[in-house]
Amino acid sequence: MKSDPRQIIDDAMQLDSASRALIAETLLETLDFEEEFTISQEWMDEIHRRCDAMDNGTTGLVDNDTVIQQLRGKYT
Repeated sequence: MKSDPRQIIDDAMQLDSASRALIAETLLETLDFEEEFTISQEWMDEIHRRCDAMDNGTTGLVDNDTVIQQLRGKYT
């Protein structure tokens, strides 16, 4: 069964942010990287801690436009 990638993306955009993050993470993990790199266990633990915090709602995300605006205000 072949599916239209645009339709899949459109359907995925209707999902909640946690579901979209899961899909994005899963797809990224399937990509081949030309260069092997390792991530220390400490960083993996931190990544999992941050993902868990987002998933359970104890922290939120800030969109890039807001971050850029805050940084410009701070450093200009």
